[in-house]
Amino acid sequence: MHIVIAQMSHETNTFSPVVSDLARFSPGGSGNPMEGDAVKDVFRGTASCMGGYLAVAEAIGADITIPVVAGAPPSGPVEDHAYEYIAAKIVQAAADGCDALFLDLHGAMVTRTVEDGEGELLRRIRQVNPDVPIAVALDMHANLYDDIVGLSTVIAGYHTYPHIDMYETAELAGRILVDHIQKEVMPTMAWGNNPMLPHIMRQGTDDLPNRALQERAMEMEREGALAVSLFTGFPHADISQAGLSVVVATDNDPDLAVKLRDELLDQAWIDRERFVYRLEPLEVSVSRAKQLGDQPSSDGPVLILDHYDNTASGGTMDTTNVLAEVLKQGIDDVAFCGIFDPGAVERLYSSGVGSEVTVPLGGRLPMPALLRQSRPLEVSGRVKCLT
Repeated sequence: MHIVIAQMSHETNTFSPVVSDLARFSPGGSGNPMEGDAVKDVFRGTASCMGGYLAVAEAIGADITIPVVAGAPPSGPVEDHAYEYIAAKIVQAAADGCDALFLDLHGAMVTRTVEDGEGELLRRIRQVNPDVPIAVALDMHANLYDDIVGLSTVIAGYHTYPHIDMYETAELAGRILVDHIQKEVMPTMAWGNNPMLPHIMRQGTDDLPNRALQERAMEMEREGALAVSLFTGFPHADISQAGLSVVVATDNDPDLAVKLRDELLDQAWIDRERFVYRLEPLEVSVSRAKQLGDQPSSDGPVLILDHYDNTASGGTMDTTNVLAEVLKQGIDDVAFCGIFDPGAVERLYSSGVGSEVTVPLGGRLPMPALLRQSRPLEVSGRVKCLT
């Protein structure tokens, strides 16, 4: 059996000014994405989708082709030249002929010109190889469109956030597809979505309601469904289909697929208020952190998460609002990490260890999508060490 295994993965924050060019999809942020047989040694045995796919393919002695492995951290819309380069590699491998495609996608890729990056890739694959079986592993934060589901043979999505079941997800998708090729199962999928945007801070699978929803999805799999995926969606995308969705794959039982899909969608809709994250003003959060740290019973550091400059969701990592509030409230004994500011780093590095330096820090990357911009913050201190 000849299997093509490929990755094209990006979680697109359409509000982010961080550029998503081809270099962002390559190791170390320079050059081109990985490809070829050498990739097997990089991912074999790792807790990744590529690791899961490789395990399935190698277990059956398949002939494996890896045309490209392209994954980038969340950032702005993918530049068209980057998308075309990656997609062309995968489409050409499909055109060259294979018995199956194992695709490690994300489900929330948006390009400068295409709203549904994964669906566009699948359309192109079907144009050159209409009948090839395709397994797709997706991130829990996928924003689904008709073509992602309609042009795949089987889909499986992560059940965890933070994501710790990537290997298992790809292994499941790959195993189902192999069973299908060997005529042991006939994947039949049903999907749907709700008009709701669960907040990222309410999507953790240690918390309700998502914990219960994912547990029920996994219970459905144990009861006989091939794969049951509830996608909480990625809300930082100004696109038509952003939001919560469900895909259910059964063994040639469309009625069951629809029934299980509707059960999860209905429960998520009932729980929609619990997916809302209640914010408090920044000054209140910082003051509360100070009070917690001042308590005699405090036995460790108090952590503040600046989620709205989260680089794992497309943030710039150069906003200064939280640091400014910490300084305003006169809180000391604070470790602040980190701010992306190459200019400030160069200035500090050239000053040398022990130097007293005053620098404008952060606030340099313009964010046109936001009404309020972060500004540079003047800070003073001593250079403690150089790395």
